[in-house]
Amino acid sequence: MTHGPDELRARLEKTGYLVDDGLAIACFLALKLHRPIFCEGDAGTGKTALASALAQVLDAPLIRLQCYEGIDASQALYDWDFPRQLLHLRAAEAAGVTDADRLESELYDRRFLIARPLLQALETQPCVLLVDEVDRADDEFEAFLLELLSEYSVTVPELGTLGTSSPPTVVLTSNRTRDVHDALKRRCLYHWFDHPGFERELAIVRRRQPQVTERLAAQVTAVVQTLRNQDLLKPPGVAETIDWAEALDALGATELDAELAFATLGSVLKYREDAERARSLDLSAVLVARGV
Repeated sequence: MTHGPDELRARLEKTGYLVDDGLAIACFLALKLHRPIFCEGDAGTGKTALASALAQVLDAPLIRLQCYEGIDASQALYDWDFPRQLLHLRAAEAAGVTDADRLESELYDRRFLIARPLLQALETQPCVLLVDEVDRADDEFEAFLLELLSEYSVTVPELGTLGTSSPPTVVLTSNRTRDVHDALKRRCLYHWFDHPGFERELAIVRRRQPQVTERLAAQVTAVVQTLRNQDLLKPPGVAETIDWAEALDALGATELDAELAFATLGSVLKYREDAERARSLDLSAVLVARGV
């Protein structure tokens, strides 16, 4: 456990993850108070990467639950290994076991229980649990998740209550494709992830792609910052800035010009309409205006 937000911030930055004061305080309180941290914002702003950085700081495994439409408790919590149970039943019958009570108790033994991410997190101490894109799940799953995060235990009818006295560090993310209910947010510490300013984004690119020349990193960051101000279907996130810098470096580029930028737009923009809008910009003028 760190002694304060400043120490935690420094340790996060050693992993390559740069945080501001607000996020450093939120993460510290999440660890100190054993509260989940709810990270909301546009895709590509570093929400998922925060969980990975915290896992490195805590020297703990990262357990990830990827949410999607229709996910239910059995897919997130636990399920029984029916094929193994059936094989065990057939083996017992072949061995002449006829005691029904014994067979039933053996079939619902812990060894046949498949722990999904949420149960894995309850049984792994310490760990960081990432519940990614919770906004993609439905209301029923939200309610189930709220109950689990309140008790940090679950009842398996055949085995009893499984839980932990040392809750995992929990990071929930949302891209805000829909509003997550207030009840779940109230259970958590909240932090909004916005796109960083030029200097911070450049520092992130330099930290994540140190082999990229300083001029190229600055030019890529400047162009991405300009693209975000356009009316795009999917504005690029910091992840795309990093990917673009890496792609250009792989091509041997040391600086960016308009021709090379347009040829590699697929690294940063993922919709045809966005690429067409970008090609209508005078990127040379953008670079001159930014002084890079």
